[in-house]
Amino acid sequence: MEKIIGHVADVENRKFRDAAVCFEDGKIIQISECKADDGAPYLLPGFIDSHIHIESTLLTPRNYAKLAVRHGTVAAVCDPHEIANVLGSEGIQYMMKSAESTPLKIAFGVPSSVPATTFETSGATLTAADTDRMLATHRFYGLAEVMNYPGVLMDEPTVKSKIASALTRGLLVDGHAPGLTGSQARKYISAGISTDHEIYELQTADERIRLGQKIQIREGSAARHLNSLLPLLKQQQNCGMLMLCTDDIYPDELTEGYINRIATQAIAGGADFWNVIQAACITPIRHYGLKVGCLRQGDPADFILTRDLKNLTILQTYINGKCVFGGNGDVFTCDEEEQTINRFNERNVTTEELQVKWSKGKIKVIEATEGMLYTGISLVEPRKGNDGMIQTDIVNDILKVVVVNRYKKAKASVGFIRGFGLTRGAIASTIAHDSHNIIAVGCSDQEIIRAIMALEKLHGGLCVADGSETLTLPLPVAGLMSTDSGEVVAKKHIQLKQKAKDIGCKFKAPFMTLAFMALPVIPELKITDMGLFDVKKFEFTPLTSNP
Repeated sequence: MEKIIGHVADVENRKFRDAAVCFEDGKIIQISECKADDGAPYLLPGFIDSHIHIESTLLTPRNYAKLAVRHGTVAAVCDPHEIANVLGSEGIQYMMKSAESTPLKIAFGVPSSVPATTFETSGATLTAADTDRMLATHRFYGLAEVMNYPGVLMDEPTVKSKIASALTRGLLVDGHAPGLTGSQARKYISAGISTDHEIYELQTADERIRLGQKIQIREGSAARHLNSLLPLLKQQQNCGMLMLCTDDIYPDELTEGYINRIATQAIAGGADFWNVIQAACITPIRHYGLKVGCLRQGDPADFILTRDLKNLTILQTYINGKCVFGGNGDVFTCDEEEQTINRFNERNVTTEELQVKWSKGKIKVIEATEGMLYTGISLVEPRKGNDGMIQTDIVNDILKVVVVNRYKKAKASVGFIRGFGLTRGAIASTIAHDSHNIIAVGCSDQEIIRAIMALEKLHGGLCVADGSETLTLPLPVAGLMSTDSGEVVAKKHIQLKQKAKDIGCKFKAPFMTLAFMALPVIPELKITDMGLFDVKKFEFTPLTSNP
């Protein structure tokens, strides 16, 4: 039997008590009163990311877990819909197998929207029958985020069938419904959808909580909503209705901090310490029924040690009574080599298919904003080139955005975007939510093609093209993940972000922001491999407006 003496968090009674935590065979056997020195560590329940797409860390589950435990995370609730959109059930099985090789407790949901919509080309489709078959295995916590909220509102049979497959088995259904309020929000929630991580306005969050839906406060690499929703964490009556999540977080940020960083930020902003711990540790366990301990006698021995309640820097992380991260930096090891799977159709993009003929009138421009997955729409007089084609307008930050189908031969989709601020070169990625075709933004057709071709040769990755120079981060696993360690991938990603900044990019997370420009379920104007898409009208829209 092992024993650790310290200041032990009693979350239920919202206080610390000096005690000895005794544990054996993965369980806490006893927590007994015991004098702890002033320098003794604080013992807290382990942190939980209540909603993450592990693929967005650019790491396999195994390498993600090695970074997660360093920051006191003992569990995560994962939606593998990124890899499912590329490889279907084969991709989901890959993620689960990689996760099983780690001590981190990762609960998987069955992706609800593969593809996310019929307005883009994905590499796979999960039917209602596929969903039902997977849920019947009881290897999943339920149905992952239902992004097709119009399908819910319109009683679309396939969406209803997938939700019913979860609910009839007593499983959970997660949500994704930005902007819904009033009767639409009531209908969405009454369908049995219990959470939403897309809420960023306090008033909307209050309404959803009153309607019985839990809010997952998101603080990821591109979308950061903690500050706007911080007042929720200052009110004890909201305890039990709030969780913390990242949704999408890049490896360089993950090397610096994780849920502990979000919790630290919340406490520094004036949120009650115990409210934050409730949201970061306890509510996810209770909501998802996770087999994770809450630092009580009889619980699994999942807990963390820290000496600083303001910074929440982790000394040690224990999962099932084993120290998976120690103060000397050691983490668990895995003997097996990481395998790779992918689906990629290589083709050559031509200058001709990227050209857009100039005509009288204005064009619709996607307006991208720092820290937001939402986009705006503006009408702009296009710049006419000597060849009669619409040209990028670097002075006014009107750049070309291109999406290329990576699964089959098809003409590239072309639009225009403002916000990236590039003054030369191009950036490109095979991470383009949710179907993960190739997406690129650049100052000229030639530079866009150069970036796209570099990724085609790699069969997936991130790229910055600057003249004759191309800097890449290969992602051989489904064009989404690297098999390298978190530290290696983080270093390469930092180099890419710096290079993007060097050519003028204004965004802190340029590739994360770029990836969401192709997601046709978050308003307002997006672009898929099939064309420009008006999310509010939920239909394709022409590039040009009426003169």
